[in-house]
Amino acid sequence: MTLLTSPFAKEPPFQHGQTPRTAVLYCNLGTPDSPSTPDVRRFLSEFLGDPRVVEVPRLLWLLILHGIILRFRPSKSGAKYASIWLPEGSPLKIWTAKQALMLQGWLAQRGHDVQVRYAMRYGSTSIASQLDALKAAGTTRVLILPAYPQYSATTTASLFDAVYHWAGKTRNIPELRFINHYHDDPRYIAALAGRVKRHWQDHGRPDVLLMSFHGVPERTLHLGDPYHCECFKTARLLAEQLGLSKAQYKVSFQSRLGRAKWLEPYTEPTLIEMGKAGVQRVDVVCPAFTSDCLETLEEINMEARETFLHAGGKEFHYIPCLNDDPAWITALCELTQQHLQGWPTQTAPDATALAASRAAALALGAKQ
Repeated sequence: MTLLTSPFAKEPPFQHGQTPRTAVLYCNLGTPDSPSTPDVRRFLSEFLGDPRVVEVPRLLWLLILHGIILRFRPSKSGAKYASIWLPEGSPLKIWTAKQALMLQGWLAQRGHDVQVRYAMRYGSTSIASQLDALKAAGTTRVLILPAYPQYSATTTASLFDAVYHWAGKTRNIPELRFINHYHDDPRYIAALAGRVKRHWQDHGRPDVLLMSFHGVPERTLHLGDPYHCECFKTARLLAEQLGLSKAQYKVSFQSRLGRAKWLEPYTEPTLIEMGKAGVQRVDVVCPAFTSDCLETLEEINMEARETFLHAGGKEFHYIPCLNDDPAWITALCELTQQHLQGWPTQTAPDATALAASRAAALALGAKQ
């Protein structure tokens, strides 16, 4: 006898009359489980193996990735991760988890009965595992909220890919909504400006504020990716909030990988140029990152600092990411509320109506 198998995952138990739930899945990039070389190798294999992240002929890239990069890079990257690792674990995961917890608290204070979970695109606490957990809890509506303010196919679209991949293996797909970007949202810009202003109140103002965004290959701009434009719009709006002239701030892009041309200007050469030109003090803020991580704590606050001072600069200040800043969590809450509109999140379910619905289902032959 041939047994029929289903390509779809088994559905969690369902009871007629159970309350439908609404949830928010707050998604960030991800992190290794530890700074150890094996854990970093696993993380980099998944991250750099994503065709959204590296758009080169697939077979060629996999040969390079597994034949060269994953043989040498994990130990070097592991040492960098170790330099910023906290006793509780990865800074990015710590801040992301805290933001999700605070977001749920803020929403509850405003009367929303919404479950908030966080997930990572790569590594542990995967998007699929969190969506499975939400379905098991009876969730029927999910808002996907990226931790990336600026849209890029390398980040936002890849995150959405993971959701679609999970949905492709799911029989009863929850109602889904996606937030693509909020790079010019006034609440996000105000939270950034407040972060910078408080730093300046405590430490004085710099000669130049450098806004360093994560880089992507330049060809993505010509292929239609809006990331470059959204970064510059964020920078312009932030400068306006801070009352800066064009001479008082610069925009740059960091974290270049490989030899291809990436979005310019690059952060490190920009800092060298400023140091050699006699700029005494530079402050660096990273608006594309909502949680401090390897790219901000090590690449900027350690490597970039050393680069600027070695080039002749006298004073370097790194302004931390938004992290658990109350203004940022409030902005995140209001953004979430905006995109939850139309979904029943505030009114308690009618117990009588639920009981009647369950009785009707049972009468039609539904299981107890």
